[in-house]
Amino acid sequence: MLKKFEIQECSVRNILDSRGTLTVEATIRLPDAVGISSAPSGASTGETEVKAFPQGGALSSLDIFYKEVRKGIIGLNALDQSGFDSYLEKVDGTGNFSSIGGNLATALSIANAKAVANSLQIPLYRYVGGNFASRMPKPLGNVLGGGKHSRNGTTIQEFFVSTQSENMLQCINTNIRVHRRVGEKLSEKYPDISIGVGDERAWTCNISDLDAVELVRDAAAEIEHESRLKILVGSDLAATSFFEKGKYVYKEGPKTVDQQKDFVVSLVKDHGFRVIEDPLVDSDYDGFADITAKVGDRSMIIGDDLYTTNPERIVVGIERKSTNAVLIKVNQIGTLSKTVEAVNLVNRAGWKTVISHRSGETTDDFIAHLGVAFGSEMIKSGTIGGERLAKLNELIRIQEDF
Repeated sequence: MLKKFEIQECSVRNILDSRGTLTVEATIRLPDAVGISSAPSGASTGETEVKAFPQGGALSSLDIFYKEVRKGIIGLNALDQSGFDSYLEKVDGTGNFSSIGGNLATALSIANAKAVANSLQIPLYRYVGGNFASRMPKPLGNVLGGGKHSRNGTTIQEFFVSTQSENMLQCINTNIRVHRRVGEKLSEKYPDISIGVGDERAWTCNISDLDAVELVRDAAAEIEHESRLKILVGSDLAATSFFEKGKYVYKEGPKTVDQQKDFVVSLVKDHGFRVIEDPLVDSDYDGFADITAKVGDRSMIIGDDLYTTNPERIVVGIERKSTNAVLIKVNQIGTLSKTVEAVNLVNRAGWKTVISHRSGETTDDFIAHLGVAFGSEMIKSGTIGGERLAKLNELIRIQEDF
C-alpha cells in the first residue's frame, strides 16, 4: 500500500440538514489530503432501505463510531474503496446498517472517496467514473407537491420539470422560471387558499391532484414557448405513502389498483408526462411492469421505493421488466461500492439512472459528481433553496471541464 493513501485519522460530527434535524458528517484524513462528506435524510423512505440511524438516532451514531468503528478505519488503504465499505458492513453486522446507521456509513464512504480524489488532485466524478465520465445529467426539479413533503398539499408527492438543453445554467434557470410561474398561477387561480413551500422548496397548496397536473403542465408549456426549450413534465407519486387496504386513497377519493394504473397511463397519454416515479406500492413489481409495457416507450418509469438502490431488488425488477429507470440514492444502501454495483446492473440492462437528493438535504454536492460519474440521465435535485442549488451550481462548474 502506498503510504499516501493510508488513512491517518477520521472523525465524525452531528450537523443539521435542511429540515433542521440532526444528521452525520464525516472527515477522512490522508497524509496529503482530506475528504469531508455529510449524509442527507429522507421523509418518504422505502421499507427496504437501510436504517438511517441506530436506535437512539443521530447522536447514537457518534457514540458508536468512536467506540466501535473508528479504530478499524485508521490505517486502512483509502484507495481500496470496496475494502473500506466492506469494513463498514462487517462492523455493523446487521445487513441493513441498523447497528451503526446508514447515514454514518454513507458519510464515511463518500468522505473516503473524496479524500482519495483530493489526493490524486482530480474531481470526484473523474475518480469514480474514470475518463469515460462525460455525460451531464439534466436537472429534474420539484415545482409543486405534497405527500410527506408538506402538510396540506396534493396527495401526489411531487410534480417536476426538466429542461432539455445542453447548457447547464440554461437548464437550471429555466426550471426555476417554471417554478416561479407555478407560484404565480397558484396565486391567480386560488387567491383565497394559502400557498407555501414544502421540504424541497416546491410550492404546496390544498388543491386537487388533477388541478395540480393541469397547472404544472400549463406552466411548463408557457415557459417552453417563451424559452424555446423543450421542458419535460413528470411526477413522483410516492404511491406507497397513500396505499391503504388494497386501494390508493387520494383526498378526492380512493382508486382501485386498476384505476390507479389507468390514471398513471393517462398522465402520460393525455397530459404528456414524460417522467413517472413510484406510481404503485413498493412491492408491486408486476403492476409496475404493466405500466411500463403500456407507456414505457414514451416515458421514463422510475423505481425508487421499489428498489431502494438495492442490487438484489434491482435484479428482480430487471427480470420482470418492471421499469426502465432506477432512482439512485447512496444512503438508501449505505455505501458507494453498493451504489456502484446497483448502477452497473441498471446500465447493463439498458435502463437509465436518475441520481437523487433527499428531502432533508445538506449542502454537500457529492450527488452532482456521482450523476456525472454514473452517466445518469437526470439529477433530481430540486429547483431552489441553498442546499439544492449547491448541487446544481456544482454541475455548472463541472460542465466547464467538458
